[in-house]
Amino acid sequence: MLAMVAVGMLAMVAVGMLAMAAVVSSAVQHNYADALSKSILFFEGQRSGRLPHTQRMKWRKDSALRDGLDVNMDLTGGYYDAGDNVKFNFPMAFSTTMLSWSVIEFRKSIGSELPHALEAIRWGTDYLLKCTSVRGSVVAVVGDPNRDHSCWQRPEDMNTPRTSYIATTKKPGSEVAAEIAAALAASSMVFRRSDNAYSRSLLKRARQVFAFANKYRGSYNDSIGSGACPFYCDISGYKDELIWGAAWLCKATKSPKYWNYVKQNTNTMEGQAVAYYGGDVTEFGWDAKHAGINILVSKWLMRHPAAESNPFIAKANGLICSILPESPTPKSVTYSPGGLLFKPGSSNLQHTTALSFLLLVYARYMTAASKVVNCGNNVVVKPARLVEFTKGQVDYILGSNPNRMSYMVGYGTRFPQKIHHRGSVIPSMDKLPQNMQCHEADMYFKAQTPDPNLLIGAVVGGPAEDDTFEDSRYNVSQSEPTTYINAPLVGVLAHFKSPSF
Repeated sequence: MLAMVAVGMLAMVAVGMLAMAAVVSSAVQHNYADALSKSILFFEGQRSGRLPHTQRMKWRKDSALRDGLDVNMDLTGGYYDAGDNVKFNFPMAFSTTMLSWSVIEFRKSIGSELPHALEAIRWGTDYLLKCTSVRGSVVAVVGDPNRDHSCWQRPEDMNTPRTSYIATTKKPGSEVAAEIAAALAASSMVFRRSDNAYSRSLLKRARQVFAFANKYRGSYNDSIGSGACPFYCDISGYKDELIWGAAWLCKATKSPKYWNYVKQNTNTMEGQAVAYYGGDVTEFGWDAKHAGINILVSKWLMRHPAAESNPFIAKANGLICSILPESPTPKSVTYSPGGLLFKPGSSNLQHTTALSFLLLVYARYMTAASKVVNCGNNVVVKPARLVEFTKGQVDYILGSNPNRMSYMVGYGTRFPQKIHHRGSVIPSMDKLPQNMQCHEADMYFKAQTPDPNLLIGAVVGGPAEDDTFEDSRYNVSQSEPTTYINAPLVGVLAHFKSPSF
């Protein structure tokens, strides 16, 4: 009884906090079109390789043009994951999957920014095709992470080792391979209208890479060691990526074999989740795909007469009820006094944007199927509530928060000025053309002056759980942007620019 009272009191407190946050949010009208444009532009600042003539972020230049030479491959291109100069293909593939899912769901709402969104996806998929061009292997990382992180250099003049870390049949990497398969399958759907031949090549490769990931099972944590850990260790295991990859292949191909794979392997994935999360399968991000799988497949199942008893729908509904503060069920998140969603770990806005995307997509599916979610105790959630909740999270990111600042660089009048990002912090090649050695640019990192190069559209890790924010390059968790923070935000911003349901 006391536990029930405590849960009820916590829910009331959370609802009260979000009600206060709603007052802050309603006071500002945000320019979602501007935020959307900038959130896509950010990816141009993360590009590796030879930049195209369409490059709009002019302070960035060509970089890492010899990637892959150590293994006689062309591995140029792709994205740097965050503020460093390493190409981590696991989170990069997830970012590509989420950019693709954003376009699949909100293509019309993206509007005039669609060509730029497609270009951002293709910059990733062209590179991922290179990384999977040799059968029986998948390139997992390019660049020695430890050596790279020990230097503060622009990508244009870095000279740390560009080691290629590769998963093979004898040293497998199921999570990175399966995530790449998901990215290629999702993106194949994106390009079906505009470039059918390219779409078919993406889907063909997705099938091949998934087969490799599934047949030669093992974690890249073990296979490439320091290339993955401690930077992007796969903590949740690789089975969720295998099911995630199969789910995307099912969506792209409509083949029953992939749907059967999803159904037959879900229980083993959840057993693995119990070991890591104590039974909680409400996780979603570059590492864990559990909640994303349930939301993705729910669209196919929601119209079925027995949908409510389907385990995928039940778990998707459980995710909703575990997030909304008014729900009586145990929570998978907490909230700051200003109303921002939080989960344990660093770079919190990665959770905010990813979960906001899932809730908005689920609201879209619920609307199409005329469904609601019953969380118990007379709490019935309609799609409009999920849209309202998601809008509150987005508005917080854009400036409707206790600090009255945007956490997107270049959006609004007040935003982070000293982000943890090598290219942004060190003067550009146009201003400082001489090559900078490993520690020669340390003074720019230590400087208290604003970054000379604006990484427009970059969403940083965000504030602490008490809503405080330290605008400091030293505070990596709060000030570093990543591709996987921005990628799901693209779809969310597109909807609020031009509501799609």
